[in-house]
Amino acid sequence: MKFSDFKYERPIYESNKKEFNNIVKKINESNTYKEQKENIDKLNKLRNSIETMSTIASIRHSINTEDEFYEKERAYWDEYSPLYEELNSLFYKSIINSKFKKDIENDFGRQFISIAEYSLKGFSSEIINDLQEENKLCSQYTKLLASAKIIFEGKDKNLSGLGKYMLSKDRDMRIKASKAYYGYFEENENKFDEVFDKLVKIRDNIAKKLNFNNFVELGYIRMMRTDYNAQMVKNFRKQVLEYIVPVASDLYKRQADRLNIEKLTYVDENFEFLSGNATPKGSSEYIIENGKKMYSELSKETGEFFDFMLENELMDLVTKKSKAAGGYCTYIPDYKAPFIFSNFNQTADDIDVLTHEAGHAFQLYMSTWIEMPEINFPTYESCEIHSMSMEFITWPWMELFFKEDTRKYKFTHLSSAIKFIPYGIVVDEFQHYIYENPNMTKEERKRTWRTLEKKYLPHKDYEGCEFLENGGWWFKQGHIFKNPFYYIDYTLAQICSLQFWKKMREDKDKGWQDYIDICKVGGTKSFLEIVDIGNLKSPFEDGCVESVIFSIKKWLEKVDDNKL
Repeated sequence: MKFSDFKYERPIYESNKKEFNNIVKKINESNTYKEQKENIDKLNKLRNSIETMSTIASIRHSINTEDEFYEKERAYWDEYSPLYEELNSLFYKSIINSKFKKDIENDFGRQFISIAEYSLKGFSSEIINDLQEENKLCSQYTKLLASAKIIFEGKDKNLSGLGKYMLSKDRDMRIKASKAYYGYFEENENKFDEVFDKLVKIRDNIAKKLNFNNFVELGYIRMMRTDYNAQMVKNFRKQVLEYIVPVASDLYKRQADRLNIEKLTYVDENFEFLSGNATPKGSSEYIIENGKKMYSELSKETGEFFDFMLENELMDLVTKKSKAAGGYCTYIPDYKAPFIFSNFNQTADDIDVLTHEAGHAFQLYMSTWIEMPEINFPTYESCEIHSMSMEFITWPWMELFFKEDTRKYKFTHLSSAIKFIPYGIVVDEFQHYIYENPNMTKEERKRTWRTLEKKYLPHKDYEGCEFLENGGWWFKQGHIFKNPFYYIDYTLAQICSLQFWKKMREDKDKGWQDYIDICKVGGTKSFLEIVDIGNLKSPFEDGCVESVIFSIKKWLEKVDDNKL
């Protein structure tokens, strides 16, 4: 069935609540595990149906944020999802208190039990109003980004639409586009500050109500970090500062040399070559057609997966008016269907989306056997291994998209992975400071951001842009607003994906088998268990970062980037 034919109907909360409570009662009163499991399966059917409606509404709203019907549905879900969360907490209590808990663990895995425990720690009926308010503020932020109408070169542009001009070969055009882009954030500075300030206060309030010292502790619980803690993350950040920041700084120096400029400023940072960045050599149709070829050649499984996505119209890829910013992959349980959303903008990002979001979608496709909604996806840092690794696994097919720019693309792609990690660390450390000090002023927050940039991103030069020099860059980073503490995940996964880059070069068949293995388990395992299943080294282990960076540095040094 095509996505456009997926039926949406707003669930009736009161009748669902009644049915939910009846089934939970039966779960609690079950005399045998067989009986209890039948009731758990029955409840999952109901929960998956509710999740399906919520996800369809969310996708359709993000495709057109001005659609009045789905605008209202988004508001409905902002208000009701915490109430459904309250119902789920009753189910989690049944699981934790079940006399058949061991059998449940055997069927659904230890990770599911841990998620149930963490979900209970992170929820109470007392915080429902706060969660509703948090949802509404996140929706305000999404709307604030999507509502950007910037007159540029005589045409209305949204933020995504400025992307290709910010990568123009003409430096004046890059300056002009960058000023227009960041100008929107500066013009709306008070609105962004106000939304974020309210979010910080409300999250701090939620944490205190749940008896945590601060939101940092609750943030880790919410992210379901069942087998690592803030101290381990701190050790990882230390490794990045020692081994990756110097390599990234060298890459920025090489970039300035290639561009024949004395110093790299923020308008040049994403512009890699005087001859222009690597770009796809065709339209969005051309990209999708070659994507089909690539996935059919990669493996039988990926070929079937991509055909399924195309046949059922489970991708909305091209940027258009009133479409939400960014890209994502989500899952519609009743249809066992992943969905990919993005904003193609005629840059290399379009191919990265096709591989990155498809990595998420492929994992979901390989683990549709999982009926328990909590464990379709693994936790975020594990999810991102699938997506980031797929970007590197598909390297042998990049010529289909980039033709004569292929070498240029690969150099940029690998060097960007290295450059990204210190940025991801800034986002993470920033959030630790913010939520440890919830009463910071908006100026103090921005100063903190700028201080961290100077530590991990010493190349940053915001010449001519006071807004960014004062620490405003993070306004555009949606995760900071909507998904607190979801960012270190990308850096942990990036280290794992770079190990896959290495594996695929050394033993392609073994590397691919490891990848398939981590996709099949879905979210039934924790992060460090998935690392183990993929035969990867944990990023928290001393020596892990150093061992990966050495091979990459060697590959990058062999490339004569001045000739690209």
